[in-house]
Amino acid sequence: MASRYWVVSLPVQNSASTLWNNLQDQISKHSFDTPLYRFNIPNLRVGTLDSLLALSDDLLKSNTFIEGVSHKIRRQIEELERVSGLETNALTVDGVPVDSYLTRFVWDEAKYPTMSPLREIVDGIHTQVAKIEDDLKVRVAEYNNVRGQLNAINRKQSGSLAVRDLSNLVKPEDIITSEHLVTLLAVVPKYSQKDWLSSYETLTTYVVPRSSKKLYEDNEYALYTVTLFGRVADNFRTSARERGFQVRDFEYSPEAQESRKQELEKLVQDQDMLRSSLLQWCYASYGEVFSSWMHFCAVRVFAESILRYGLPPSFLACVLSPSVKGEKKVRSILEGLCDSANSTFWKTEDEGGAMAGLGGDTDAHPYVSFTINIA
Repeated sequence: MASRYWVVSLPVQNSASTLWNNLQDQISKHSFDTPLYRFNIPNLRVGTLDSLLALSDDLLKSNTFIEGVSHKIRRQIEELERVSGLETNALTVDGVPVDSYLTRFVWDEAKYPTMSPLREIVDGIHTQVAKIEDDLKVRVAEYNNVRGQLNAINRKQSGSLAVRDLSNLVKPEDIITSEHLVTLLAVVPKYSQKDWLSSYETLTTYVVPRSSKKLYEDNEYALYTVTLFGRVADNFRTSARERGFQVRDFEYSPEAQESRKQELEKLVQDQDMLRSSLLQWCYASYGEVFSSWMHFCAVRVFAESILRYGLPPSFLACVLSPSVKGEKKVRSILEGLCDSANSTFWKTEDEGGAMAGLGGDTDAHPYVSFTINIA
C-alpha cells in the first residue's frame, strides 16, 4: 500500500474523457510504475467568488488539523496493537482499506448533500473531527490513568528493596509479634552483610541472639529480619541508621495483602478492558475521520480548481502515487497537459517563472496539486 498520494486537477480544454485518456497514455509510456486513478468529485455548489476566496484561506489550516487527528488515531492504534501483541490490522473505512477508499472515492450524498454551501460542508467536517479528537483525549486519559496506577504498583513491587513493597516477600512465619517482642525488617547494603551479621546483636540491648534471617536479596540490598524487645525498637532503628542500615516500617496484615492483591487484579482487568475498548473505538473513529478527510479533500480540489481555472467548473481530478525517483517525470507530464503559455507563468524562480516570489511557495504548479500522507 502506498502511503503518499498526489491529488491533482488539470484544466479541461475539450473533454474530460480525452484529457483522461491522454494522461493515462503519457503515464503508461513514461512512468508506467505510477498508479493513477480518477478522483470523482460531484458538482458542488460554487457560491460567490468572495466566499470561495475566504474558504480557500481556511482550507490549508483545516486540512492540517484533520490530517493531524487521523495520524494521531493511527499512532494510537499502532501503540495499542504493539502492547497487546496483536498483528497490525489494515485500517479501513466501513470495511474498505483506506488506500482503496481514496483511489475509488465516492461522494456520500446522504452525509454531505451537494447542494449545501461549501463553507457548511467544511465547517461540519471540522466540527465532527474536533469532537472525535476530544473523545480520543478523554478515552486515552482514562486508559493512561489505569495504566499509570498499574505501573506505580509494579514499580513498588519490582524496585529496590529501599523503596519497594515488601508484603509479597514476607511470610507469616517470618514475623514474631507478642506482648514484648517485635520483628523488624532491615535493608542492608549488599556488600555490608558481614558487618550486619557481626553487629546487629549489639546495636542496642535486648536483641534476641541469632534472630536475624535473610529473606531476599536484589542487586543492591539484602532484606533481613531481626527480633528484639519492643521497648528498644526506636533505639535499634537509630543505631542501625548510623551504621548505614535502613529499618523499613512494616506491619504484616493478611487482610491488607489480600486487598492489595484484589486491587491489582481489578486494575489488570480494567486495563485490558479499556485497552480493548479504546482499540475498537480507534478502528471505527479512524475510518470516520479518514472518510471526512477525503470529502474535505474533494471540496478543496473543487474550490481551488474554480479559483485557478474559473467558471463553469471544467477540470479533471485524479490521484497518483509516483515513486520518489519518478516524481520529476510525472510533474513534467502533468505540466505538459496544461496550457503551455500558462505553465511558464507558474514555474518556480529557478526555472524563471513569474509566480516564483508570491508567498514563497516553491511547490507552485500550473495545476492544482497537494499531497496526502496516509501513513
